[in-house]
Amino acid sequence: MTKTDKTDWSDALAPSLADVEVLADAAYRSIPAELRARIDPVVVRVLDFPDDATLEEMGCETPFDLLGLYKGVDLTRKSVSDVPQDVDMIFLYRRPLLDYWVESGEELGAVIRHVMIHEIGHHFGYSDDDMDEIGGPM
Repeated sequence: MTKTDKTDWSDALAPSLADVEVLADAAYRSIPAELRARIDPVVVRVLDFPDDATLEEMGCETPFDLLGLYKGVDLTRKSVSDVPQDVDMIFLYRRPLLDYWVESGEELGAVIRHVMIHEIGHHFGYSDDDMDEIGGPM
């Protein structure tokens, strides 16, 4: 199938974890350097689904309800005198992302970038409501 021939999907494969990691890296690199410097210690992991404990903690009805998650102490609550308890992490969940992508008709890279920016916003201390106000909901 060529890029212009979108009628033959017989040999197409769903994007893998590695494919989503590449798109997440591209999204990360698209962030201005001055902001990237403040998120460099944040680790990004791509998993197929959130674990059961996370789903329960977040009040999700299905494993497809959560596209991404920031786990850590946001910058508004960090102090230089704090002893780090754990690494700040952003989780991207491949299967829910792919499900959303298929349903939305948006480009996969744009979906992943939006979720990455949203989770980075949590690292900076923004709430979901703050980010909806700034960039609109997904």
